[in-house]
Amino acid sequence: MSLFAGGASHARPDTIGEVDTVFKLIGPDHKIVVDAHDDPRVEGVTCYVSRAKTGGIKGALGLAEDKSEASIACRQTGPIRFAKPLPQQEEVFNERISLVFKRLRIVRMVDAQRNTLVYLTYSDRLIEGSPQNSVTAVPVDRATPIPLK
Repeated sequence: MSLFAGGASHARPDTIGEVDTVFKLIGPDHKIVVDAHDDPRVEGVTCYVSRAKTGGIKGALGLAEDKSEASIACRQTGPIRFAKPLPQQEEVFNERISLVFKRLRIVRMVDAQRNTLVYLTYSDRLIEGSPQNSVTAVPVDRATPIPLK
């Protein structure tokens, strides 16, 4: 289940595509999945996240723990608009990637000096997270200053 923070709205990312990486005789193959996540508080910005998805019997039953590796690329996909001021840092998306303990997260940070939105993806675990991460940035035209809370 996916959850957008900040607006408490539940939304699933749009799956753009996937490729098989390991054939599994029983159950789905291991895959790399590419999803699109629209920033719920910044109109005109979409983040594309690629991540591993574990197949096999455990994957089919939802019992598998997906790998921590993920990559992110956020882009301006339309005119950028802000309905409300943004916090300096905010989690904009998280998704469960294991039965209970592991989540994939996307955090937006505002670089006010450069008028840029910075997005970070990483995974964490109840006990110990992973230092593996990926970062991307979307510069906003200086004519549209990013409003901060």
